Amino acid sequence: MKRYDVVIVGAGPAGIFSAMELVETNRGLKVLMIEKGKDIDKRQCPMSVRDISCNKCPECDLLSGWGGAGAFSDGKLNLSPEIGGFLSRYVDTDTLQSLIDYVDSVYLRMGAPPEIYGTDAGTIGEIERLASRNELILIPSKIRHIGTDLCKGLLKKMRETLDRRVEIAFDATAEKILVEGGKAVGILLDDGEKVLSDFVILAPGREGSRWLEQEVKALGLTLLQNPVDIGVRVEVPAPVFEHLTLATYEPKLIYYSKRFDDKVRTFCVNPYGEVVKEYLKGIWTVNGHSYARRKTKNTNFALLVSTVFTEPFHEPISYGSYVARLANFLGQGVIVQRLGDLLSGRRSTGERISRGIVQPTLKDATPGDLSFVIPYRHLSNIIEMLEALDRIAPGINSRHTLLYGVEVKFYSLQLKLGDTLETEVANLFAAGDGAGVSRGLVHASVSGVIAAREILKRLQKTAR
Repeated sequence: MKRYDVVIVGAGPAGIFSAMELVETNRGLKVLMIEKGKDIDKRQCPMSVRDISCNKCPECDLLSGWGGAGAFSDGKLNLSPEIGGFLSRYVDTDTLQSLIDYVDSVYLRMGAPPEIYGTDAGTIGEIERLASRNELILIPSKIRHIGTDLCKGLLKKMRETLDRRVEIAFDATAEKILVEGGKAVGILLDDGEKVLSDFVILAPGREGSRWLEQEVKALGLTLLQNPVDIGVRVEVPAPVFEHLTLATYEPKLIYYSKRFDDKVRTFCVNPYGEVVKEYLKGIWTVNGHSYARRKTKNTNFALLVSTVFTEPFHEPISYGSYVARLANFLGQGVIVQRLGDLLSGRRSTGERISRGIVQPTLKDATPGDLSFVIPYRHLSNIIEMLEALDRIAPGINSRHTLLYGVEVKFYSLQLKLGDTLETEVANLFAAGDGAGVSRGLVHASVSGVIAAREILKRLQKTAR
């Protein structure tokens, strides 16, 4: 039985930044990171090196391991308090911006590129006015783009920074949160070993969200109702969106549908990028990447419809999973359809897609009919949004535009937390996407810093 000052569950951005903050401030701390995946150099999806289908590895290398799911993302750093999470619930705007700037400086030190998009106030103002005239809301944001191809090197540098200063247990799975007298006292591993500690930071990432949900329910902690976002990934010729992406890189646009008054938003814009598949919790969904050193001829982005269910339904993740599984059932994976075919009430075929001006970057998507999969309400909202977008970016609503489905964002459960991200259990903190605190690299990193700084304050008081 080993004892540590702090145990961190998860080695994604939240876990990494909490560890760095702890040991850079107090080098004498004994810190353990528990990660069920592999080290960064050993993470490699078999599909990326061999022409095979997913063999459903016990731990998916795309989602688990050093760097978490963000290791193979396109590495967008959203530097605005309004984008990327829910931290404004816990800290004021000025404090949050200061923390974002601090985290950004660390990413820069670790190798992130210096260029920032979204700083030309005049151009952003013009886009904002154009959007508002067409019933769209632009959320201005500053973005630093690392690129999928450069993320690994940056994460390796972070790993080297913590080498020999933090103990890291790879291929280790947390089984149970240990609590005594209303206070966290450690973690039980799946091999039966108990790891004791004065503080625990839960940062399991998206892949560990289901485990965390089971644990917090067993502990009787208060959960908040969570939304589920369901939609499609849109692929168009890059020049169609270029006037927006050159200015902002990732234009954040919101639309409220006329028929249902539902919120529809753009998400994860990838200029000159490619559409990719993700295997999560037993289902295939769709996503997008963009690179620093190579480009395709297309730009892709998600259109997501947000839904918060009310009484008596409390299973938004199950609902999203059901829709995604239906797409997998009909398309044997991801479905792709031309917008023109969807509007004409017919399925797409390989021949029709090959005649289009947009050639799919995801080669193994199945031509099909998304109207058999996506609920009418969501599909109606998406079609309205495409019409609105076409007024500020002509060509979006083209019959050649490709729609991939489905894209589902399973936002993790949200816990009742204090201002320092402490749970209702003393000395037990929650951070990152898996704990429902964030929805992106920067806010996840900031949440790790917030938890670590509170722990450092308490340790300092104890040492007096």
